Amino acid sequence: MQQSTTPTGGFERRLDAKLILSIVATGIMSFSGVTVETAMNVTFPTLMAEFGIDTSTVQWMTTSYLLVLAIIVPTSSYLNRRFPTRRIFVTAMLFYIAGIVCGLTAISFPMLLMGRILEGIGTGIALPLMFNIITEQAPEKNMGVMMGIGTLVTAMAPAVGPSVGGWLAENFGWRAIFAALLPILVVSFFLGIFSIRQSHEVVRDSFDVPGWLFIAGSFASLVFAVDMGATWGWTSPLELTMLALFIIFLALFIRRERSVEDPLIHLSVFSEKRFDFGVLAIVCLQFIVLGLSFLIPNYSQVVMGAGETEAGSILLYGCIVGACMAPLSGQLLDRLGARKPILFGASCALLGTLLFALFSDHLATLPAICFYIVFALGQSTMVGNTMTTSLGFLPAQTKPDGNAVINTLQQLSGAIGTSVCSAIVNAAQLGASDMALATMTGSRIAYALLACIAIVPLASMTWVTSPRNMQRR
Repeated sequence: MQQSTTPTGGFERRLDAKLILSIVATGIMSFSGVTVETAMNVTFPTLMAEFGIDTSTVQWMTTSYLLVLAIIVPTSSYLNRRFPTRRIFVTAMLFYIAGIVCGLTAISFPMLLMGRILEGIGTGIALPLMFNIITEQAPEKNMGVMMGIGTLVTAMAPAVGPSVGGWLAENFGWRAIFAALLPILVVSFFLGIFSIRQSHEVVRDSFDVPGWLFIAGSFASLVFAVDMGATWGWTSPLELTMLALFIIFLALFIRRERSVEDPLIHLSVFSEKRFDFGVLAIVCLQFIVLGLSFLIPNYSQVVMGAGETEAGSILLYGCIVGACMAPLSGQLLDRLGARKPILFGASCALLGTLLFALFSDHLATLPAICFYIVFALGQSTMVGNTMTTSLGFLPAQTKPDGNAVINTLQQLSGAIGTSVCSAIVNAAQLGASDMALATMTGSRIAYALLACIAIVPLASMTWVTSPRNMQRR
């Protein structure tokens, strides 16, 4: 029988050094995972030349990682109930370090891909763990700030990756990206062992294996369908089969979760419409974040002729803005409420994406830096506050399930965003004699798509944070 994983009477919520260090420890692993993901985007042209692969193949470095995340993250609510928090952390760290070593020593593209899959397993366990620690252990009055610190990971990593990764790859080779992370992970490992505390009772629930297989099959079918659509043909029998499998597996998952005593995820969280629209906003923004992380470095190198360092540095200044604003945005939430900071962030994200779409024909380095700063300001102001607000609509006993839903769909959306943008650019490049012109054409279409999607977070959160809805909390 499932029991609550909210803090027990014996655990006191308090903001102290151990809470901060436990968030830092789990955050470092999540940060490292996203950093490698976006850092490797800058090395795609190099990897393509070294391993003799094309654009649609090399982007599986990102897609496979995000797909594994989307498959592992749904288990986070069960893992949180079933195992001690520290043991979950150690397991995640061992998987991640194994993936880093595999990538560092890779002599072929399949071996490099296997490393990314192992890293995805580790990050898939660690990312929800960080937010579970925050929601279970942080004082309610400091929840906005702590969620801001947590989302600092997602704000910084997509931009740190291309800039630092580009510099490392250009000066020391792409394997240096993996080598640089090992000492950081060792520090994270010992921080976690020292600081992570147990805040809820461990319950011996059974694991819903059929439910997990159904959701894994559903997500895998969708990612394959989107990633291979341009190659197979969007109306080909194989493409339509994959889309059908996605729908069938998803329907089987929903049916299964509604009928078992201990579901993988309590689908009752979707009965709260304000939570649903908050998740929609986060998912759309993640689609845009990973889409831009793929498009900008690729465009810079192929179209503008920039080196790896310059291409990666385009996102660096936005990273700095995101790093500064993420914790501050939590303070704004605690002081001003949800509506003002969230709508400001959604508006900036929309404006930044629109600027990329409008000026994609002649996008020099300096304007690209400025456009991304605007977008990063919006992202860092919106994501953590939207997550805090959305989870606040749920009962305490289903918050881990809500956290699992948000993180799962976030990673799946990122995988789809990367696949879609890559497919658009790859379709434009097929058979082209002028690769730079073809890449610019494909990027223009992809930027326009991202701009359209950026309207959704603003519209969704305008409704969620309306005075009428916030009064019903």
